[in-house]
Amino acid sequence: MGNSTPLKGPARDHLDWPFFGREHGAYAEKLDVFAASSALKGVDHSDTDKACRMLVRALGDAGLLAAATGDAGRSAIDSRMICIARETLAWHDGLADFAFAMQGLGTGAIGLSGSNDLKSLVLPKVTSGEWIAAFALSEKEAGSDVAAMACAARRDGDHFILDGEKTWISNGGIADVYTVFARTGEAPGTRGISAFVIFADDPGFSVTERIDVIAPHPLATIRFDACRIPADRLLGNPGEGFKIAMRTLDIFRASVAAAALGFARRALDEGVHHARTRKMFGATLADLQLTQGALGDMATGVDAAALLTYRAAWRRDVQKLNTTREAAMAKMTATETAQAVIDRELQMFGGRGVRLGEITEQLYREIRALRIYEGATEVQKLIIAREILKEQA
Repeated sequence: MGNSTPLKGPARDHLDWPFFGREHGAYAEKLDVFAASSALKGVDHSDTDKACRMLVRALGDAGLLAAATGDAGRSAIDSRMICIARETLAWHDGLADFAFAMQGLGTGAIGLSGSNDLKSLVLPKVTSGEWIAAFALSEKEAGSDVAAMACAARRDGDHFILDGEKTWISNGGIADVYTVFARTGEAPGTRGISAFVIFADDPGFSVTERIDVIAPHPLATIRFDACRIPADRLLGNPGEGFKIAMRTLDIFRASVAAAALGFARRALDEGVHHARTRKMFGATLADLQLTQGALGDMATGVDAAALLTYRAAWRRDVQKLNTTREAAMAKMTATETAQAVIDRELQMFGGRGVRLGEITEQLYREIRALRIYEGATEVQKLIIAREILKEQA
């Protein structure tokens, strides 16, 4: 990831916390072996489509994607495993984190609500890295406001016919399989939405626009023009799409916090190394009290974000409790904290921090989107408040 200091990887002290078991430490070691291999060193970030395909295949070959897909549907998804993976991969390479996360998010609804035939067809291919997956919920007028969704599906005998558009779709244009949400009209608002599995070669499916963003990754607008699919591609029952989408996002929302945590840890590590080696006023940058104060704030913010992130994952995995509030708190805190930590690190680096290709410049671009996708910070605040009010009712 960019021009950086010779750091080996993220610290593992937090794996001693009571949130984790031995299996999590073993998985973290597998991730470290992967990160030290040639898999990340040969990634050409100037061609994000090719890079993403290579990373997905490499992650699959290393056996790391099983954590994101529940071992191809054979076991329950462990949120702590996903968070450890995203934190580690984000520390090393933002696109590697993206490649891992989307394999899970794109198939989460299939694992939760798909038929045995769909699971058997899709999940092993995604787990191995042979197929790339995508999650298609957002529209131009329906981002945070899912109830405004216009993409529609109507029943036609043993088939459904989809019409409409989805945008801001990660892996759009390179995915083999898409989980798509469309209005079927069983009831007003979110109660009239259903979930479907669409394959890239389905007639009537097309990619209409590729979208470039400040931290490049495969992103597109996709369209359905009388896209006819078998009725057994419906996930769950008609009208259950919103519920399925929210269950999927609840699993992976804490992992967005973990990705932000990985970026923040990398910024802190880079900042500490720079402060200790940068000569200034006859001493080092680290000798200045203002620098020490900044590092103290950064380190405390990182630990606070980590505690919230892994509490949410542990609550889901071990206590088997709803984590809507906890995941929202983690996502909001970790992403906002990471933005602040990276900004402080960039300030320490001065002009070097904004130079194209530097790790700090890349981190600065990577973190910005995390404060928006899978629910912007403002939406997380509303979720937290509504959950608190519900509990106090």
